[in-house]
This record gives sequence, C-alpha cells and structure tokens, in this order.
Amino acid sequence: MSDATLNTIQDDPNDFAVQISDQVESFIVSVSEVAKGDDPDAAVPYLLLEVSQLLLAGGRLGAHEDIVPDERYEPDIGAEPDVDDLRERLATLLDPVDVYSEVFDPYVPRTAPVACRVSDDLADVVTDLRHGMAHYRAGRVSEALWWWQFSYLSNWGPTASAALRALQSLVAHVRLDTPLDELNGLDTDSNATEDRSLEDEAGAVMAAEIAEPLGIKNS
Repeated sequence: MSDATLNTIQDDPNDFAVQISDQVESFIVSVSEVAKGDDPDAAVPYLLLEVSQLLLAGGRLGAHEDIVPDERYEPDIGAEPDVDDLRERLATLLDPVDVYSEVFDPYVPRTAPVACRVSDDLADVVTDLRHGMAHYRAGRVSEALWWWQFSYLSNWGPTASAALRALQSLVAHVRLDTPLDELNGLDTDSNATEDRSLEDEAGAVMAAEIAEPLGIKNS
C-alpha cells in the first residue's frame, strides 16, 4: 500500500480501518493510564467502560466478512513490547479483587470454572492489539485488520469478554449493595491464614475505591 493511499485512509474518519484503529489505540492508551494508579478510586468503573467500548470494535470485526491480508505471510514486526510492567501495575491496583472465576467455553458441557485474573486478561488483550497496531502504523492496513479480526475470534475477544463480566460484576455488587461471597481459595497464590478473609478485603476495597466514584455513599 502506498503512502498516499494510507494517508487517504487515515484522513477519512468514516473508514472502517480508521474507526477500528482509533478504538484500539484508545483502549491501549487508557489502560496504560489506569495502570499508573493516579486515580485508583475510579479504576474499576473506568476499565469497565474501556473494555465495553473495545468489545464494540470487536463485535464489528466479528460481524465483518473475512478479512484477507495483502501478503500471504505475515511480515515481521520485530520484538513485541513487554507488558509485564503493565500486568504487575494492574494486579497491584486491583488487588484483592483481581482474581475471579470463569468458564472458558460456555458451549462445552460441564466445563469446570477456572481462576483468572483481570490484570492478566487486560495485559493479554493489549499484547494482541499492539501487534495489529504495529502493522497498521507501518501501512499494512489489511494485515492489521486481519490480525485484529483473527485474534478477536481466537483470543482477545473471549479474554476481554471474561474481564468485562468480572468488572461488571464488581460494579453490580456495589450498586446493588451485595457483598462478595467467600472465594474459597480461588486464588492459589493467596495466603489463607491472613487475619482478614479475602471476602472482607474485597468488600473493603469495593466500598472504599469503587462506591464513591459510582455515587454511592457509605452508610
């Protein structure tokens, strides 16, 4: 694709590729900003909003006809950016409500729930999105769209959807004033001998860090 063609695409706000890339970039930037921890009180509601908006882009990609890249083999984009720092910052920010229970595939009978982490999910989604963004910024628009569509169906779509359910559940527990149930050792790394249970800690975090931004005053 020539530079002139790419510039034409990037200058058209109604172009499908531009709209998807804008939503992808907005998510990457927003999650990185949340992970800095400058406004921990609003972290969960803000992440809920960002993941919801990203999944709108994912839905458009999923509903779109199969995107075929211009080249048969994926060009090398170089070393992938490290997301370990982002993952660790999010884990610290969301502790102790980072761990949640998820069923991997709702269409597999009798699937046992597994323990997941919101921080892992968001870091993995960012990794997939950055990969496609590298192609987009290099002018390989069809390659970027193909990657975002493929990885939405195979990885970041299910991952973001699971994280969305967890974040929505946290907000719902606060808005409906329903305490979290005991997680019964769901986090295998947690220390079960601590004086306060994980349930108590999670409830305290939600009350102190989530309720106020949502306009709920403590009684």
